[in-house]
Amino acid sequence: MTLNLYHQTSFSLSPDYIADEAQQLRQQSPELARWAMGGGVIVHQPATQIQAHLMAESLLQKGLIPDTRYFFQRLQDLDCLTQQAMWLVVHMTYANRVYLDGRDLPPDAFKSQPRGHTGGALNMVPAYAGLLALNHFTRTQRDWIMGQGHCVAAIDALQLLTGTASPERRQQYPLTEDGISRFVAAAGNHRIDVGGVRAGTLSAHVNVHTAGARLEGGYLGFAGMQYAHMPLPGERLVAFLSDGAFEEQRGTDWAARWWRGEDTGLVSPVMIANGRRIDQRTTIAQQGGCSWFVSHLRNQGFAPFVIDGRDPAAFLCALYYMEIQLQQAYDRIRAGDARYPVALPYCIAETVKGFGFPGAGTDASYSLPLGAQPQRNPEALAFFHQGARALFHPQPQWQQAAERLQQPKRKLTPLLAVNCPEPDWTDRRESPMTALDRYFIELTEVNPRLRVRIGNPDELRSNGMSQTLDQFRHRVTSPEISAAEAVDGCVITALNEEAVISACLANQAGINLVVAYEAFSIKMLCALRQTIIFSRQQKETGDTAGWLGFPVITTSLIWENGNNDQSHQDSSLSESLMIKMADMARVVFPADANSAMACLRACYGDLGVVWNPVVPRSVLPAVFTGQQAAQLVQDGAICVRGHCGAEIQLVACGAVQLQQVLKASDRLKQQRVAHSVVYLLEPARFRQPRDRWEAAVMADESVIQALFPQRVQYRVILAHCRAELLLATCRRLDKGPEHCRALGYINRGGSLGPEELLFVNRSTWAHVLAELAQLCGQQPTLWLTAEEWAAVDGRGDPYHVIRALD
Repeated sequence: MTLNLYHQTSFSLSPDYIADEAQQLRQQSPELARWAMGGGVIVHQPATQIQAHLMAESLLQKGLIPDTRYFFQRLQDLDCLTQQAMWLVVHMTYANRVYLDGRDLPPDAFKSQPRGHTGGALNMVPAYAGLLALNHFTRTQRDWIMGQGHCVAAIDALQLLTGTASPERRQQYPLTEDGISRFVAAAGNHRIDVGGVRAGTLSAHVNVHTAGARLEGGYLGFAGMQYAHMPLPGERLVAFLSDGAFEEQRGTDWAARWWRGEDTGLVSPVMIANGRRIDQRTTIAQQGGCSWFVSHLRNQGFAPFVIDGRDPAAFLCALYYMEIQLQQAYDRIRAGDARYPVALPYCIAETVKGFGFPGAGTDASYSLPLGAQPQRNPEALAFFHQGARALFHPQPQWQQAAERLQQPKRKLTPLLAVNCPEPDWTDRRESPMTALDRYFIELTEVNPRLRVRIGNPDELRSNGMSQTLDQFRHRVTSPEISAAEAVDGCVITALNEEAVISACLANQAGINLVVAYEAFSIKMLCALRQTIIFSRQQKETGDTAGWLGFPVITTSLIWENGNNDQSHQDSSLSESLMIKMADMARVVFPADANSAMACLRACYGDLGVVWNPVVPRSVLPAVFTGQQAAQLVQDGAICVRGHCGAEIQLVACGAVQLQQVLKASDRLKQQRVAHSVVYLLEPARFRQPRDRWEAAVMADESVIQALFPQRVQYRVILAHCRAELLLATCRRLDKGPEHCRALGYINRGGSLGPEELLFVNRSTWAHVLAELAQLCGQQPTLWLTAEEWAAVDGRGDPYHVIRALD
């Protein structure tokens, strides 16, 4: 059986023909007929009846069920469980308690402030229930992600009823009237405990307490860009997607272009097409509905089909045949009978927002479908009871259904292990990016079992990663002989930062590398932020994320990218990540080739942490030995010159900035002025920690006292980024405006050379000395010539300070 059935029942076969075929099947099979009668709010359309019959025959042929009677009895259990979960979802939104005998709730049993994304959650219940049923019939556990993470109530409800919730949650909310009442009361509860953290584990979005969760789904669209890269060979993943998210991220259209069976397991994308976002129709609905979307997906290389999104059996059959179709497509490629890209199966589940409860299909169905509070409004109370009664099943019935649809045990995921060899340290002038290129090749060679993903918005070769590109090559479907391209390439290249970062974030069982222009990398922030939040939540619950440290290397920096005007000059990503949790987002500024390699090595030795090395591609002198570079990464800063006990201290943060500070230091040395030069690699480790997890990664107190002692009277900091942000981050180094000044990017730029960019941002060596003189109460001409001071003061030729480049 292939997906041809779905195309025919969705498009080419007449409704009358389908109805006649379904009638004949009901006449031949009493079990099918009993199930096909439906019950409650669920109706089994003729097309779904045909699909279920064919699935039963297929399962029987494979020896996965004893007979077709067993299959249709389990489908009746599936109907029961689905509706009871929908019943629980609406109680999670509106009620503080439940009655398991189904009697009506009094007004005082309702929440004074109901909360929930009710309509979307109701739509998700049949979808996730279909996934659970497929796990049962095939005796195979599947992973899942949900782009619309706000629909988590559907997952939480079904996991509670089926006993697949986390052990802690099952213990906290037993399947008794009191336990389930506490469960619904906790949903939407915003109270915090004595420790100042949220008291409950039920949340408005998927979180680490949701069993099997891998993605928060707070930003619509990212699940659609990640699923095609997620599972390893032999694994199976179902991706529940949102028609509202379809318009959020266009990179989701490329999934069929990226999927390769050689390095990726089976993926099953399912679009919940309910036609509405918060307060209006989705773009799909406005463009012409599912028929328009089918045409669009076909043009993007998918094999789309439409099912009844109100029927859990329709989801069950669709997921089953999607996996068969994708496996068959891969088998044909392996046999040499086909080539990539595959026509990736894609299920469109057509439904109405909030199906199964009053208010379905209205704007109100997004969150509170009744439009009023049952606690205060008799009409809303009556509608709630009407809707709940239509969904209710007695406790023995749904408990028996859950037991009959028993789930296979989830396999334990082994912890990732990585070998991080010592880099080939250098003592010559070299681009730090070239050194990273060399080290990454070595690291992947000694870790051959780890799947490699390289995110490349553009310009990987010009950013110094030529060896990496030649080794791993762009992933394409029709390689050019003259280009570094291959069907099985590991470099995901697209002029879409969100798409390439998602491809790597999805590769949580492998080794990743992302290289991007500094100015454009800010487009990756939302995806990174979502991952950082989820990983921190895992850490706080004692279950540290298992993925290797994730490097996002930003290069082609402010100070070396003057050919495209100011659009290519911005340090916003590093600044944004510096103010995140210091233990989860590590922003480092390597100063040379050795410190860059030391940072990358430390990154891959980390777990569940995003690193942002800000790395120049320009050729720079070697500043640190290998031992010093390792010490720098360990401590977060290092003394470069002088004795840190001197009253004057110059601090550099950034490779270009260190070169300027060393020039200023040379002038001070000529004048025999005692001073020290300190290089600051990781500013966030010198902040005032905001919680105990940050405190655990702060620089050691002995390091702070040795490098930044109190006896320093005058400190000037030259930063790669905006100076105010740096001072706010490493607050412990700020001695106040009378004793400390910071210079950095002041949003000035354009088509200028590196020296000119430094000058217009008041970040040259001469500006450092001018600020220092002012702090010390000295005339600037003590350390600067009259011409140099005139240039700094805006009265003279800048080229008395900087050198002109041809």
